[in-house]
Amino acid sequence: MKKCVFAGTFDPPTTGHKKTVDDCLKIFDEVVVAVMVNRSKTPLFTEKERAALLKKLYADEPRVKVTVFDGAAVDLLARENTPFYVRGVRNTVDFEYENADLYASRKLYPEMTAVYLPAEQDSIHVSSTLVKNCIAFGKDFSQYVPAEIYVDLCDILEKKNV
Repeated sequence: MKKCVFAGTFDPPTTGHKKTVDDCLKIFDEVVVAVMVNRSKTPLFTEKERAALLKKLYADEPRVKVTVFDGAAVDLLARENTPFYVRGVRNTVDFEYENADLYASRKLYPEMTAVYLPAEQDSIHVSSTLVKNCIAFGKDFSQYVPAEIYVDLCDILEKKNV
């Protein structure tokens, strides 16, 4: 059985994230979607909220496992007993960042194999940052998040008075 890890902050999950996971399901038998705790970011949504959104998004897909992880991605790969680390890339900037990270990570976990999945051309601009900017300025963000979790996102934002 082939398993991969797709990790990120998912603050919040976007249509781009969903596309990446959907592509993973075409390649792998199991996809571990890991909500990472990133101490250099101040998330809008808690880890618990982000994980709940992803679990709802993939509630009918038993091959997707959602987890929260506070640590290095290489430690998550070791825990999940897989070398396959999936990264979505929108442009050359993402590619350069991911490649630099790969080479550093391989020093810690030589078995690591990166799998880069390109964004669709019509969604290379989609990011969690874009969604958060739309929220901050009161703009519609429905086209950038999966329809299955849009109402849930709005409910969370209402409870936070955002």
